[in-house]
This record gives sequence, structure tokens and C-alpha cells, in this order.
Amino acid sequence: MADSIDVEIGELPPDLGEIAARVKVAAVNRRHDTLALLALLRLLEYLHREIRDVAFYEALPNSRQTLYSLLRDIEVNGGWPYIQRMKLRSLLDHLELLEPESE
Repeated sequence: MADSIDVEIGELPPDLGEIAARVKVAAVNRRHDTLALLALLRLLEYLHREIRDVAFYEALPNSRQTLYSLLRDIEVNGGWPYIQRMKLRSLLDHLELLEPESE
């Protein structure tokens, strides 16, 4: 697909590169504030869902050729974008590693 997006920031169109840079700055500025980072993650998840459910679905191909191009791009460039949530067990395991062992 001619309009495919490479996830490397240096390869992004300028507007998306700016968004990526701003999100990284926002994360760095909140690096010691768990609740603020959680809010940032929630915002990104919300935006992902909104883009997928509105703009992406409206832009889906209406011909076999463009559908084939889309599916080929998904296959070649790493599949469907997905925002994975941290599992509660992973969080608890991390907390256990931080606790000093009591004897």
C-alpha cells in the first residue's frame, strides 16, 4: 500500500512524527507519577479505539483490489495494531520484586 506507515519515528510523516515525539515527552515528564502515566495510557487507548471505530472503518476499501492491498500491507508490516493492557498478575509480580525480603 502506498500510504503505509512505518512505525520507526524517523520514517513517519511529519505530523505523525510530531505526535509520537509529544507522546514520548509527555511520558518522560510523568515518569515518576504512576497515576499520570496511567492517564496517558488510558488516553492513548481511547484514541486508538476512536480512530479504529470511526475513521478506520469509514476508510475501509470498497473494492477487491484495495482490500487486497490493505491485507497485503497488514501481512507485510506486522499485522493489526493493538494496544496491550498490562495484566494484573504482571503488575503484582513486579511489586513483589520491589519488596525487600523479610526474614
